[in-house]
Amino acid sequence: MQYHTALISHAGGRKVNQDFAKHVTAPPNGSCWVVADGLGGHGGGEVAAETAVTKILEAFVLKPYPSTETITGCILAAQQAVLEKQDTYDNLKRMRTTLVMMVGDTQKVQWAHIGDSRLYCFRNGGLLEYTLDHSVPQALVDAGSILPSDIRSHEDRNRILRSLGNMNDLRPTIRPERFDVQTGDAFLLCTDGFWEYVHEIEMQADLAKSNEPEQWLKLMEERILSRVKGENDNYTAMAVMVVT
Repeated sequence: MQYHTALISHAGGRKVNQDFAKHVTAPPNGSCWVVADGLGGHGGGEVAAETAVTKILEAFVLKPYPSTETITGCILAAQQAVLEKQDTYDNLKRMRTTLVMMVGDTQKVQWAHIGDSRLYCFRNGGLLEYTLDHSVPQALVDAGSILPSDIRSHEDRNRILRSLGNMNDLRPTIRPERFDVQTGDAFLLCTDGFWEYVHEIEMQADLAKSNEPEQWLKLMEERILSRVKGENDNYTAMAVMVVT
């Protein structure tokens, strides 16, 4: 199997884009995709996001295999890099970032996340699974107080419970098993500024119209642009399609 990847990242209605995303391929057949969203309420969010993504990709190249051990090592390296910058620069002491990442080879992938940046996995045109946010609204869903469909409009939607950059509280969620990929599978890694405006049923509809990841992202971005009112959050998404 091979992967075709496309990326969009836009400041939206903000002056600074605190999102950062990138992917890398490493011999013999490893790939790693990472999307991060620097938290807007903390100084240096954009620095935290870029630092985390860069360090994860550097760590992955040294051990390019899809495994829990690889993911854990990458996230720990990113955490250490962010903490070191916090210690070095006074204006960066409170910087944090959310994170979603996926690692893979030609047969399997595995993913992890911290915060409310998400990964969606599609097969045969349908949504197969997706990550659950580390946020107050998701906790309310888990408690049965609200429905999943209420998250996007909830007053506490931006209250994040976990992030990278907290010294004593690094708790990523790692998919416990590797995922066997098939031709036609598609993955979407995105920040909350993206999924806030594009609903899951719309992701599926646009995927059905698309032969390439660039086209899929273009259709979804058109939805965002038709709905924003000028002060929307940064939005970033990476689309990955599996081909033979």
